[in-house]
Amino acid sequence: MADRKISHGATGKRKSAVARIRLSPGAGQITVNQRALGDYFGRPTSRMIIQQPFETTNTTGQYDVSVNVCGGGVSAQAAAIRHGITRALILANAEFRPALKKAGYVTRDPREVERKKYGRHKARKRPQYSKR
Repeated sequence: MADRKISHGATGKRKSAVARIRLSPGAGQITVNQRALGDYFGRPTSRMIIQQPFETTNTTGQYDVSVNVCGGGVSAQAAAIRHGITRALILANAEFRPALKKAGYVTRDPREVERKKYGRHKARKRPQYSKR
């Protein structure tokens, strides 16, 4: 029992993307839906967004991350993973919270898609007005 690694779980959300995170001490391996980070996210910006909490807390390469993410698009999934990693890091060490809060990673982005209204083409787009 003494040699068992302690892992921390957390959930991150952004728009309709939900990421379940499992954070455990390790060599810095990140797997997303049983695939390597580079295979799942082709864009370097998405990979950079996911690494931000580790760079902020100077813990790059100290934790293995296992992610299960669904819903949303590529960018929203990356932001959801970042949010989940931030929450898991705070569970692992509460001293990380001020730095992560200052960077803006702790707060969940509340923006969601506005619903479509009747009499409109989309949420706000009106039908074309014809004077004559």
